Amino acid sequence: MAGGRESYRIKDAEKKRVLDEAARQRRARKALEALEQDNFHEDPHADLVMSKKLPKFQDGLKNTKEKKSKRKGPEYYRAKYRKNFQQLLEEEKQLHPDPPNYSSALAPPPKTPQRHFCAVCGNFSKYSCTACGTRYCCIRCLSTHQDTRCLKWTA
Repeated sequence: MAGGRESYRIKDAEKKRVLDEAARQRRARKALEALEQDNFHEDPHADLVMSKKLPKFQDGLKNTKEKKSKRKGPEYYRAKYRKNFQQLLEEEKQLHPDPPNYSSALAPPPKTPQRHFCAVCGNFSKYSCTACGTRYCCIRCLSTHQDTRCLKWTA
């Protein structure tokens, strides 16, 4: 009985990829950049107004009268020339180079220890993933994290 049996948990632990702190920071930066790109545009259907005058899907566009084009308002230009966060920071730095400004604002260090939250459900977390360092609160959240999130953003 000495050589035939091994623990599956030990086999799985050997297969896992563990990231160092620099790789974790690169992963977090890439995730934030991807979110910044995803959130750049608003929902194109958010400003649709349901009206009885609009043609139904079964109606053709042939029956509708052509309208004059409306003058584009300030909302159109705000949406068209939207700036991302980095552009807004640069503009603020040029307008107000002297403190206090966004880059010079600093809060004092906290008196209580930092609180950690579960990346899956948002509850307080006690544990962190050995591979990527993401926080989780229970085994159920760990399995969700491993199935859907763990190391998915690494390239």
